[in-house]
Amino acid sequence: MADESSLLVLGIGGLGEITTGDDLAALIAGRAPLVDGDVVVVTQKVVSKAEGRAVGIDLSDPDAKRLLAESEAVRVLRRRGDMVITETRHGFVCANSGVDLSNVAEGWALLLPVDPDRSARRLRDGLRARTGLELAVVISDTFGRAWRQGVTDVAIGCAGIRAVVDLRGTTDAMGRELVATEICVVDEIASAADLVMGKARGVPVAIVRGVDPAFMGEGAVTKEVVRPYGEDLFR
Repeated sequence: MADESSLLVLGIGGLGEITTGDDLAALIAGRAPLVDGDVVVVTQKVVSKAEGRAVGIDLSDPDAKRLLAESEAVRVLRRRGDMVITETRHGFVCANSGVDLSNVAEGWALLLPVDPDRSARRLRDGLRARTGLELAVVISDTFGRAWRQGVTDVAIGCAGIRAVVDLRGTTDAMGRELVATEICVVDEIASAADLVMGKARGVPVAIVRGVDPAFMGEGAVTKEVVRPYGEDLFR
């Protein structure tokens, strides 16, 4: 069990292949040993599949993925080879607008959910209706990072949990006032969950148990995590 200084992260598999219209809340509630206060992390792939965000793509066309990525973007920021760095309609800056060809049938591509925060709220409400529990939901996806090698999972949507916890005005362990510390809790939870979900294990859901109850509340990634254009030094 998790205590005040630990977290328990449980991978939940066995959901089967998700298709358009599947009830993710029912599938998760039927497999996951949930308790009050759990954070349920769900990969973008299964959310997009359930919401019908799969589109056909001609893999014989070398420009097909680039054109699809550009159609999902509000602006293209960088190009390198067949990869483009774009800003999506959600405000995310990522490779290829999040268009994904992995873990999907050949000839198809997955797009990001239209509104990941709304998707998270619907899933949270569905789980609450089926279990009677107070839960939070984080929708995760894999992003690169501008200053570091490798990829990690981050949150693209959330519900029932504050996306960013502002510690400014509190004190550190030495009694000094924190003046710039804002913790992106949902990104940290998404990354922790990815350690048990992986990329090819068939585990699209994880439970993160033991998250500080003070972090619970209404949050939204697009409003709290995405840095406004005017504050972004790199766009």
